Amino acid sequence: MSRLLALLYGAIAYAIFLATFLYAVAFVAGVGVPKHIDNGPLAAWPVAIAIDLALLGLFAVQHSGMARPGFKRWWTRLIPQAIERSTYVLVSSLALLLLYWQWRPLPTVVWDVRGAGYWGLYAVSAMGWLLLLTSTFLINHFDLFGLRQVWAYARDRRLVDQPFVARALYRIVRHPLMLGFLIAFWATPHMTAGHLLFAAVTTSYILVAVKFLEERDLIAQHGDAYRAYQREVPMIVPRPWHRGGDAAATDVIGQGRPAAR
Repeated sequence: MSRLLALLYGAIAYAIFLATFLYAVAFVAGVGVPKHIDNGPLAAWPVAIAIDLALLGLFAVQHSGMARPGFKRWWTRLIPQAIERSTYVLVSSLALLLLYWQWRPLPTVVWDVRGAGYWGLYAVSAMGWLLLLTSTFLINHFDLFGLRQVWAYARDRRLVDQPFVARALYRIVRHPLMLGFLIAFWATPHMTAGHLLFAAVTTSYILVAVKFLEERDLIAQHGDAYRAYQREVPMIVPRPWHRGGDAAATDVIGQGRPAAR
């Protein structure tokens, strides 16, 4: 594959991801975009729930399935290794765009906060999105979204695995990126049945995927080093009495991206 073409492909995949991510913020908040979590074509409750669950399930299967080591070994026999991550990012973005487009709202109000609490909850949600974004840079944002791989390929450089360093937020929880998602999804002043369904299903998916897929892969990759990290640092919910992982367990556990995929 042309090196320049691979670089262009990676840049386009990243641009689509970035637009998809920014739309996600407005989609979940329910403001600023023509189609969001609380508007769109209405359907009978059983039909709406079935469609929404199918959309969330499709994303979950794609997002976790394409990240599995076995799938990647098979997939990279068909496509160049350099664009594997960019392709994953692109397909994930397309699955989310489909969800935005076909989502069916369930407008029944669960809670509706007014006054100072209205802006306070939006501020908390914004902090969740900021925590998520910050977490990607604490590992390797450009590796996570495929740009590092296509850049190295374009320059004909061998891509060297970088060690994961458990710095800053990663000394408080093992998956601050996922904590950011949970905060962003649940902190809303206007919770509808549709938003509640979205938040509950995505929360369940995050907890199951992190515990039984991501961490299993990380243990297989890093062995006792990651087990020590698990003992020292909580998975997603910070412990107030926890002062950060022991340096021996959390400084360097080898190349990896905790729950990034």
